[in-house]
Amino acid sequence: MESEGTIAIIEDDVAIRDLVAEVLRANGFVVEGYGDAAAFFRQADVPSLDCLILDLMLPGESGLSICQTLRVKVPQLPILMVTAKGDDIDRIIGLECGADDYLPKPFNSRELLARLRAILRRTKAPGQAVESPGAELYRFAGWTLAVDSRDLIDPDGRPVTLSTGEFDLLHALVMHPRRVLSRDLLLDMTRGRMATPYDRAIDVQLSRLRRKLGDDPREPVMIRTVRGDGYLFAPSVLKI
Repeated sequence: MESEGTIAIIEDDVAIRDLVAEVLRANGFVVEGYGDAAAFFRQADVPSLDCLILDLMLPGESGLSICQTLRVKVPQLPILMVTAKGDDIDRIIGLECGADDYLPKPFNSRELLARLRAILRRTKAPGQAVESPGAELYRFAGWTLAVDSRDLIDPDGRPVTLSTGEFDLLHALVMHPRRVLSRDLLLDMTRGRMATPYDRAIDVQLSRLRRKLGDDPREPVMIRTVRGDGYLFAPSVLKI
């Protein structure tokens, strides 16, 4: 059977780590398990991973710190944060640090699989050149978004790293320029059935995306807030 992908788990509770690994292996994934950050960074072939399942509360370096480090070193690696701390503030902090999704314990194995597969569906293999023949490109306000390679290039030609969630959000916006998109519609476009009425992922990722685009959050001109209705991507967009 062809592998569904290679997943790393950083979880200090051996029983939970083994249970998650068993579920994933039974569903066609290759799984690597680690008890802490030191073991992960020492042993894992990080660039070969398709996703990381990361516990928030760990001995030594915390899950938030690991997430921040990986967002700098391997920005394209999807991260699913799993933790016993289910408060909204913890969810927001996790997303602010770059996690692509957040699943509080205790969780159902079917929900874990569904969220993991949703992340993997949204992630395409990187590595194609921005100007490769047939690539789907969007140009706006001097910026270039390459869908196939998941690259964002600023007006000076420099690459800007995006997390999976940030890329999905920007992709949804550039496909519907100058149209008001409600928060619920953006959730559906980027997270599908995994979204909940209290999901703050869009708010957090939109704030991070504005910063990366140089859009003043106090007076945004590129991604405008339409009070009570949603968000509008203001620049003209040229699809190539």
